[in-house]
Amino acid sequence: MMSKQTMAIFFKRIMDIFFSVVGFLMTAPIMLVVAVCIKLEDGGPILFVQTRTGKDGKLFSIYKFRSMKVESRQQNEYGKGWEEGVPDAFIFKECSSENPCITRVGAFIRRTSIDELPQFFNVMIGNMSLVGPRPEIPEITCYYSKEQKKRLRVKPGLTGWAQVNGRSSITNGEKMQMDYHYVDNHSIRMDMYILVLTVKVVLTFKGAV
Repeated sequence: MMSKQTMAIFFKRIMDIFFSVVGFLMTAPIMLVVAVCIKLEDGGPILFVQTRTGKDGKLFSIYKFRSMKVESRQQNEYGKGWEEGVPDAFIFKECSSENPCITRVGAFIRRTSIDELPQFFNVMIGNMSLVGPRPEIPEITCYYSKEQKKRLRVKPGLTGWAQVNGRSSITNGEKMQMDYHYVDNHSIRMDMYILVLTVKVVLTFKGAV
């Protein structure tokens, strides 16, 4: 007989598969139009693939619609003076939609969060969940303190508690506290609540970059 925790993990996975497939099918026409627009704008690749840190520190490839110009290369430096974990005041932001490194199509899909739709595939194959802490890049997670590694105990999500409470406008410290809250209290009911709030946040562009 399955334990309560095992059953919760099982039902969460079933929910992930069901809603990611439904979400993929429902948004397929939108994704097709976006893919054509990206290709027509500059002829570059449609998808942007990046390494992120998943559950228990396992690395995986995340998929997004490309929003940056092909020739753009971000030179980000992290870790200077980070001897006790990622600072609470740190705010990680990729270049904003007003930045010249963003394409015209890219500015729109970032603001509307359409660039994240290919992550339904990440959820389907199991390296992400619909709901959980957003996956961070390994160049940042390698500096996590022991406490900060707590957010890696669950699968990263397409959306999460921090995303419906500030998205990109909150600091690392605020995000961490919200992610700890999710790790300690997550349930199917909480996941459903976050999914409903996510629709509201996306439609109002709250915290979008």
